[in-house]
Amino acid sequence: MRTLWRFGYSARLLKTNRFRTAASNTSFPAVWMLLAQYSGRIPGLFVVVKKNRFFTMPETVEDKANLELYSPHPEVRGMTLLDREAFKRTVVVPVLKVKKEIVNTLLKSLKHTVLQRPGLKRVVEDPEDEDSRLVILDPHKIPEFSLGESEQEVLKQLNVRPEVSKYNLELTYENFKSEEILRAVLPEGQEVTSGFSRVGHIAHLNLRDHQLPYRHLIGQVIIDKNPGITCVVNKTSIIDSTYRNFQMEVLAGESNLVTKVKENNIAYELDFSKVYWNPRLSTEHGRIVELLKPGDVLFDVFAGIGPFAIPAAKKKCRVFANDLNPESYNWLLHNCKLNKVDNKIKAFNMDGRDFLLGPVREELSKELQLLKEEQKTSFHIVMNLPALAIEFLDVFRHLLAGEPCSTAGLPTVHCYGFSKHDDPAKDIQERAEASLGTSLDGRCSTYLVRNVAPNKEMLCISFQIPADVLYKRPCPDEANPASKRLRTSKDFSEEKLPS
Repeated sequence: MRTLWRFGYSARLLKTNRFRTAASNTSFPAVWMLLAQYSGRIPGLFVVVKKNRFFTMPETVEDKANLELYSPHPEVRGMTLLDREAFKRTVVVPVLKVKKEIVNTLLKSLKHTVLQRPGLKRVVEDPEDEDSRLVILDPHKIPEFSLGESEQEVLKQLNVRPEVSKYNLELTYENFKSEEILRAVLPEGQEVTSGFSRVGHIAHLNLRDHQLPYRHLIGQVIIDKNPGITCVVNKTSIIDSTYRNFQMEVLAGESNLVTKVKENNIAYELDFSKVYWNPRLSTEHGRIVELLKPGDVLFDVFAGIGPFAIPAAKKKCRVFANDLNPESYNWLLHNCKLNKVDNKIKAFNMDGRDFLLGPVREELSKELQLLKEEQKTSFHIVMNLPALAIEFLDVFRHLLAGEPCSTAGLPTVHCYGFSKHDDPAKDIQERAEASLGTSLDGRCSTYLVRNVAPNKEMLCISFQIPADVLYKRPCPDEANPASKRLRTSKDFSEEKLPS
């Protein structure tokens, strides 16, 4: 091995016929470029660089590669059938030579500087010294292969020479993240989809039109990169507002769409192809259930498989749960038994309007009449069908007859809706007021649930049904009936006459 000293740099070269030029007769930049060319072809070859204050390291092909370290081989662009072998590439990364006895200590001290990549070893053997190891650093954290002051201080304390070496590292398909793979495959400049909704073992995608030619590759990449995902589906139609399900295509993996999920410590089982389930609503389900107290009554108009109803029942509330979809109704019954609350929930398979006009009206009529002033039972009506629920609010107009109960006993409605308005809260309130036929100013609250799509929000409006809306006012004639005429003896004598 020959050592070259020039312009404040040290470079350690492997024995090779290519570098037989005397050091004193060779300018450093020329040697550097030769090194760069040569090292790129020899896996494991590394070059030590120590820069003084007068010079900057010349740009090389490998320096550009460092900027694209996390990009697969460019030849994969446009691939529609996944070929994992095509993703192999060799990149140059910085390493530190360290005695193997202190490797673990160094890793802890430089944990933010060490390379963190899926499936990659952070420490590799030194091909020249069996007592040393090479610790791979993140090239994005070591610009121009130059250590910062904090890293140099750590090395000084550990008595490690602050010399950064260049190491040829082979990357494979396993070392790239799904987003990096898809960005390399899809046409340049087009949106990349790497996010999805997870429902048990199923990954649910909403692919754009330009992504459809790559859909099977996208599905396989998601399975490969997400442990536990064994099926990937893509929605092929909008959600049907009647049963809240949609057509889907299996892109990769098994075709089993019956799955098990856990939300807020409660287990549910469902057939994802036949019922509605959205894992993004977990927080909202928990928020509403948190408002309930033991002994409260919950009417769930569009219950689905029970994400409001079952945790409410577990909280010792009395629950009436309904869904029009027969499949959702059957899975609701199944999940009630699964969670041992089947004796605490009355389940119905009805249209939501019929449910409100039937079981809900019957129960409220009975319960509100018996409600005493000091009782603290609250009544909640959840209407989670954001595409249509606001249109059902007119049902509450004069739903009940008789004298209004105390204000405290009036039911609280939690109604969901979508809005594309510039002021979605104002929009949802105005639409609710139109259905109810009254103003809700100062009597309602709106809560932003989530952003569904660009310029489309899902909101929840909560309010107590005003007494003048809920109760039918008696007609004047009914309120003040005519006085009865006094009966005379003639009346009685006429009743006794034979017919």
